[in-house]
Amino acid sequence: MKNQLNFRYVFLTLLSVFLFTSLTQEIQAQDIKKNKVRLKADYVKIMDEEVYFDLKASSKIDKKNVDVANIELTISNEFDDEGIKLGSVTTNMNGESRFVIKDFNTLKLDSTNTFNIVVSFKGNDKFKRASKSINFRDALIKAELVTKDSINYITATLIDKNTDSVIVGESLNVQVQRLFMPFKIGEEFNSTDENGSIIVPIEDGIPGVDGNLTFEVVLNDSDDYGTVKALVKAPIGIPIVDESTFDQRTMWSPRSKTPIFILILPNVLTFGMWFIIIYLIIKLFKIAKS
Repeated sequence: MKNQLNFRYVFLTLLSVFLFTSLTQEIQAQDIKKNKVRLKADYVKIMDEEVYFDLKASSKIDKKNVDVANIELTISNEFDDEGIKLGSVTTNMNGESRFVIKDFNTLKLDSTNTFNIVVSFKGNDKFKRASKSINFRDALIKAELVTKDSINYITATLIDKNTDSVIVGESLNVQVQRLFMPFKIGEEFNSTDENGSIIVPIEDGIPGVDGNLTFEVVLNDSDDYGTVKALVKAPIGIPIVDESTFDQRTMWSPRSKTPIFILILPNVLTFGMWFIIIYLIIKLFKIAKS
């Protein structure tokens, strides 16, 4: 009797091990078939306007890089072994999405005065789970327009908000907003001095609608602070007339701005043709009855 119990025990144990091993191998095989997702995340702060993360999901399938669309990315703030879910977004057809921080003050710092953000994807039938961490400190740019000896300058100071100290040796770009691509002014690299400041002269003759120019002072993709941008508006440009026809009814305008004659002429022709057809049908009925 005892031998029979031992035999049953050994048999059930071996069967359990076999089933567990088979199930594990099947799960691993399914997981191997899934493609890896690569996540890219950029932190952007525009002074006095908005803070957001630009996200990008891609994967290498059949030796080709493809965008991963329609997947949900979760954004969390981690600090001191704790985490807070900030929200989630879904990637578009280009594998891109933007997550806007509605209230920056809700983010929590860790013990090193650093914000830790984690972007995660839980995986699905086609792709494995993935995550991407963003670590950055909070920086401020104080920028303004000054005039000395009839020459206009853009001055800017870069400050670490958490320590309230100036940031030395970082490169700031100064550029003028344009429709397609900003127009850079000054030197290629404007490193902050011992006071955390730069000063860049503005050349004369820059055109702007009604003479208004918008300058951008940009800390671009810093390892410690991400991308930070300050805007300065100034009426110091050469006035030009806005000749854009975007709001006018032209042949190259969007559908809502179709020229009036194009709307009227096809409708008149359509109704005219139907009037003739109905008139002929009525006449045929009259001839048939007579």
